[in-house]
Amino acid sequence: MAATRIWIAASHDAVHRNGGWAFVRADAEPVGRAGGDRRTTRARMALAGFLSALKDVPAGAPLAVVAARPDALVLHALLKPPADPPTDDLDLRAALTKALDGRAWTLAVGDPTAPTPTAFVSAWADTASEKAKMGGAFEHAIPKPNLAKAKGL
Repeated sequence: MAATRIWIAASHDAVHRNGGWAFVRADAEPVGRAGGDRRTTRARMALAGFLSALKDVPAGAPLAVVAARPDALVLHALLKPPADPPTDDLDLRAALTKALDGRAWTLAVGDPTAPTPTAFVSAWADTASEKAKMGGAFEHAIPKPNLAKAKGL
């Protein structure tokens, strides 16, 4: 079974404390979602984006995850738990641990400055962060015409 490819990015405005996330998943037809929240952290946004990306992936399907470096560092703690486990965002970490249980997955660092799906989701995460600043928590699908423009899917 081929691995399901997922690109994830998070964004955070430290001054206003709002953040956003986005993912694109290369299924038979590309799927993407973006969301955000107020009074949050970049780590929480990366975890929330990953959890959203896993919601309708078949159980046991292998994953190939690509994230920008700061987000990959957050997700790496799920792939290889550190000696001193993180104490923040325990709710999301527990849900992700359950969703990833028994599933093979890899994690790679993507380049958010090149014309790649990583750049596409990074731009959407920035937009989601701004939307959350104005309107609070949300999650929406990325429109299919936009997904069709993403290079490298």
